[in-house]
Amino acid sequence: MSAHHAVVVGGGLAGVTTALELADAGLRVTLLEGRPRLGGLAFSFKRGELTVDNGQHVYLRCCTAYRWFLDRVEGADLAPLQDRLDVPVLDVAHPGGPRLGRLRRSALPVPLHLAGSLARYPHLSLAERASVGRAALALRRLDPADPALDGLDFGTWLGRYGQSPRTIEALWDLIGIATLNATAGQSSLGLAAMVFKTGLLSENGASDIGWARVPLGDLHDTLARKALDAAGVRTELRTRVTDITRTPEGGWRVDTEGESLEAGTVVLAVPQREAHGLLPAGALADPDKLLDIGTAPILNVHVVYDTKVLKQPFFAALGSPVQWVFDRTDSSGLPDGGQYLALSQSAAHEDIDEPVSVLRAKYLPELERLLPAARGAKVRDFFVTRERTATFAPTPGVGRLRPGTRTDTPGLYLAGAWTATGWPATMEGAVRSGLSAAHAALASLGRHREHPLQEAV
Repeated sequence: MSAHHAVVVGGGLAGVTTALELADAGLRVTLLEGRPRLGGLAFSFKRGELTVDNGQHVYLRCCTAYRWFLDRVEGADLAPLQDRLDVPVLDVAHPGGPRLGRLRRSALPVPLHLAGSLARYPHLSLAERASVGRAALALRRLDPADPALDGLDFGTWLGRYGQSPRTIEALWDLIGIATLNATAGQSSLGLAAMVFKTGLLSENGASDIGWARVPLGDLHDTLARKALDAAGVRTELRTRVTDITRTPEGGWRVDTEGESLEAGTVVLAVPQREAHGLLPAGALADPDKLLDIGTAPILNVHVVYDTKVLKQPFFAALGSPVQWVFDRTDSSGLPDGGQYLALSQSAAHEDIDEPVSVLRAKYLPELERLLPAARGAKVRDFFVTRERTATFAPTPGVGRLRPGTRTDTPGLYLAGAWTATGWPATMEGAVRSGLSAAHAALASLGRHREHPLQEAV
């Protein structure tokens, strides 16, 4: 029976996806997670009466794998997409005073769907707006899968195509830092090309933004656990795997602090350093490459005001250390009026270890610059959440370090956003990796199952 038993180590999005897909194909599946919850780094926790997401997570209409995941756990209605891309961008450093612009798409075909918005974008000069069109056309000609692009940085490439520092700040980095967790100069051209080609230049509507209108834990923990239970998956939380070894029969033994499990298939869906520590000898030709995959931090600043200070659901900022601001009032369950804002600060190397008092002194005045209504509002609560290793760093050359889902040892597979998905470290990449691991395992077992992503069939 162990030949038809699969053990998935890790209960983040990659692990949950793998477990669901294997169980749906008829395997007996055990999912082991060391934390007391599912969801990995996209989770929620309680702070008094508030339900707080550890960080603001969004997805795009082009994120077909994550949208499949939402459908699979019956949570799509709880994380709807915009009807049409619309991003307010507020520049508080303009000499004439704060200026609001918007990045919107029209119903025109690609690439004309963004032309009208860029033509009116007030944060760039006329010449800079024209240069964006030339760079976008050049970007469309790139193949993100070309290994040569992985060794180049996006910032240098943008400079070659006439993108000024202001254009990079007000457009390319505005989007790129949030999706890649790095500035253009620190990002692989291959990953940047994937993001911008897929999100902005593939089809009309691909860039429409979606986000959870409920706590992330409702989706990635509560609904995910319900779906796993319904699929027959045995889920064990607070269960740390200590060792993975081959059995004399050619299967696998997975040891935890409380039991040993035998399985024909094992999927490691944990961060790269943890995977490195669990890999048996011979599983990868050069396992130390996993240790060379860098990480990048994300800081989230949480502010609760006693009154409403922001009318939009979210906005992006220029001329300020603030990057993106989201209204999380309804999803948090904030009682007695007021408003709860979450600031999402990607590539936050400078701030990630600063004391809360320093961050408070830095960000509260910035919110008052951006939001005049905040100047007379009382701050009920101020706190931060830090993910020091939130994502893998998308630096040039990272592509040669990311392993595929198959290892050199039969029956052992890897999953996680850090594997070779072609995507940066996103919820989309995590789900894609889980699907890849599950289907690689099923293929080796001679079990055919139609891939849920149309383009991968």
